[in-house]
Amino acid sequence: MIARMDTKVRNMTEGDPLKLIIFFSLPLMLGNMFQQIYTVTDALIVSRSLGVNALAALGTCDWYNWMMLSIVQAVTQGFAVIPAMDFGAEDYEHLNKSTAYTVKLSIITAVLLTAFALFSIKPMLGLLHAPEAVRPAAEEYLRVIFSGIPAVMLLNLTSSILRAFGNSRTPLTGMVISSLMNIILDLIFVRVFQWGIGGAASATVLSQLAAGLFCMYEITKLPFLKIRKEDFFREKGLTMRLLKLCVPMALMNLLISVGGMVVQSVVNTFDVAHIAGYTATNKLYGALEMAAVAYGYAMVTYIGQNAGAKKYERIRKGIRASLTVSVITGAVIGILMIIFGKEITGAFMSGEGAETIEAGKTAYDFLVLMSSFLPVLYVLHTVRSSLQGFGNTVMPMVSGIAEFITRISMALFAAAVLGWNAVTWAEIAAWFAADIILFTALYAEMKKIRGLS
Repeated sequence: MIARMDTKVRNMTEGDPLKLIIFFSLPLMLGNMFQQIYTVTDALIVSRSLGVNALAALGTCDWYNWMMLSIVQAVTQGFAVIPAMDFGAEDYEHLNKSTAYTVKLSIITAVLLTAFALFSIKPMLGLLHAPEAVRPAAEEYLRVIFSGIPAVMLLNLTSSILRAFGNSRTPLTGMVISSLMNIILDLIFVRVFQWGIGGAASATVLSQLAAGLFCMYEITKLPFLKIRKEDFFREKGLTMRLLKLCVPMALMNLLISVGGMVVQSVVNTFDVAHIAGYTATNKLYGALEMAAVAYGYAMVTYIGQNAGAKKYERIRKGIRASLTVSVITGAVIGILMIIFGKEITGAFMSGEGAETIEAGKTAYDFLVLMSSFLPVLYVLHTVRSSLQGFGNTVMPMVSGIAEFITRISMALFAAAVLGWNAVTWAEIAAWFAADIILFTALYAEMKKIRGLS
């Protein structure tokens, strides 16, 4: 088998499903951990060096920044479904074509998304009700970050392609390189060169570019992937197949992000202490869902490869195993966050004034709430990614609509009665709403493959 010529790739159509999912996920968890280290480091260095107002500036644009990143992630993850199926089916001729088309469409997407992002900064900050005191810093941060969208696309594309082949180790190495580089550049740009919030953004972009180039170099060494010039143009209908997979996922993340921005716009009407506290906990959001994201990526690859190989009984076993380990992991992480949350959120706060104390209390209360319901979020990631592995990207999009409606309903209407509590509960309610949709869709998929077994 050609695929076995490279020891870093993993054939997930053979062996114990639980072990495969866990061992595939572990490097991804470590990679996510390093990613969260430099995300949190950004916030810590900005907060400690530039003050609570600078932290609030990051918070005012957090959801809009995440929207652009999530669209990139959705596009590249959707594009990787067909290569994963080709790999599972050992159809290496078509694998070259599907990968070539993925690269071509990703380049086009990066150019269009960068242009839109840069032109939309000022009006979007206005819609988000960004406070005048922090708006200039928020604009500066977004200009640099959005200029680096091509670097983000490169990193996510190369990582998605490698994961499609069962290789989760190389993206981990790339993320370690990126994280260490980001921390070093953060300290140099912000503390030494005193470039302010723009320096933190520049450090992030350069570190992502370095990781993307590393992963791209590793892809060129794969013995079974030899893309030729004609592979970019030879198959009619392949572009539409790829777009059908990624567009619903991109729309899903877009809707989730818009819902988050509506919540953020409500948060921005509160005082700086609430904005800073909300921002501190949001910076930990990635750490909370770190393992969930890894399990999700594992399920996309696992189901994609096994669907390509038509091994449907293995798919059922893998889904059951993944749901079990997701719930347990979410519960453990939630308990740890509740126990050590005060110390963690307190690290973001500098000074001893009333504003800083209030920001710390806001951050910890929000962290405890999310941690208490973390298994719900972990199940959401597992089920949504399982559906994507089947090539079903429509129902995950519908779940995104459910999240969107729930978030804006809580933020715009419930907040009028419940105040700040409605803002924090909006996130939990959105998780439950999405899970109801996703479980219904997964049940339908499982019935379908029972008939194929």
